[in-house]
Amino acid sequence: MTGAPRVLSTPMKILFCHNNFPGQFHRLAVELAADPVNEVVFLSHYLRSDVSVPRVAWRQVPLPEKETTPNSPRRKYLSLLACGERFADAMATLAKEGFVPDVVYGHVGFGCCFYAPDIFPHALHMGYFEWYYTNEADTRFFAGGKPVRLLTRAENRQANMCTLSALHECALGVCPTRWQLSQLPQEYQHKLHLLHEGVDTHFFSPDAGDPLRLPELELPPDAEIVTYATRGLEPYRGFHTFYRSLPALFAARPKAHAVIMADDRTSYGSKREDGKTWRQVLTEEGEADPSRTHFIPFQPYAVYRSLLRASHVHVYLTAPFVLSWSMLEAMSCGCLLVASATEPVREVVRHGVNGFLTDFWDHEALARRLAFCLERQEELRPVREAARRTILEHYDLERLLPRHIALIRAGLELKRAGA
Repeated sequence: MTGAPRVLSTPMKILFCHNNFPGQFHRLAVELAADPVNEVVFLSHYLRSDVSVPRVAWRQVPLPEKETTPNSPRRKYLSLLACGERFADAMATLAKEGFVPDVVYGHVGFGCCFYAPDIFPHALHMGYFEWYYTNEADTRFFAGGKPVRLLTRAENRQANMCTLSALHECALGVCPTRWQLSQLPQEYQHKLHLLHEGVDTHFFSPDAGDPLRLPELELPPDAEIVTYATRGLEPYRGFHTFYRSLPALFAARPKAHAVIMADDRTSYGSKREDGKTWRQVLTEEGEADPSRTHFIPFQPYAVYRSLLRASHVHVYLTAPFVLSWSMLEAMSCGCLLVASATEPVREVVRHGVNGFLTDFWDHEALARRLAFCLERQEELRPVREAARRTILEHYDLERLLPRHIALIRAGLELKRAGA
């Protein structure tokens, strides 16, 4: 970590694989590459250009051709295999160039490491296990108590096949939350470590004086700012419930404004069959005052942080699915959080202590809770402070990053010892 003199360690060659550079491996890759004895290479399809990853050699992996197989459960699996083939080609090229990694660490959900054990059989293979599809979590949640369709079960089974292969092949794996870990098959739990990638609590910190500067956004000086930030506007992140809460909220709080920082796309789940986005569908309902509902695309981290710091109440809703960084980052900034009472959230948030919980589906209850929080800003300051303290105590990057590196080194030492 920065500040202390770096002690040189046993050299390692590390290969990271992820669909999107740098993904969950950002700070881990930076820290490993900062040790001059290490060589760090990263393979991905996409590059996030606003994130600095010094001394990490990035190689772009060409996207596979779009899968044209008629819509069926196997279409997802074929896409995953095609992704694996492209990454395998890139790995084979690295091997020909003389780069043979000691550690291959990949996000298993994209299929990018499917062939890695065949190309680099002597490496320590690690997996980042973000999600395992079951019929009792997100799938049944959206079925509304009805039996899950056979087609959906088949699609989930296909989506899990690369994850199952990785569970079998890897020496060890990492899962970021207890809830997500609990979804993975019990017979592989002995390989898996509960270890979140961590929040940069120095960057994501409270600062009431940080001005919110957005050219396309002009709010009255006395505006009560309700924030919502996510990658895509979709049911998995409760956008429909949030948007439908706004008319009642605006009626109860005449100074309230909603600032929605997100791209108009679907990141999780299926796109709508009618071709419309959820923003189009919901705004066509025409109930939320457009002069007080502000949509802005997702911004670079500095602007995103300013939004969180300016927030009077921050909303985070999710189905029983992967827990977003955004919730933890908001808590780290000392946001007054209103979040869905679903399993991944309840792992972190205690109602009335470090945030407030609300029913994922009930937009009227959400509106009431938001109005309550806006009315009692000063009274609820201890809740903000507790939210920040939760992240410092359990999700701080400075605490978790050394553990992550120690886990890699311990795994590699066991591998080299033949254990």
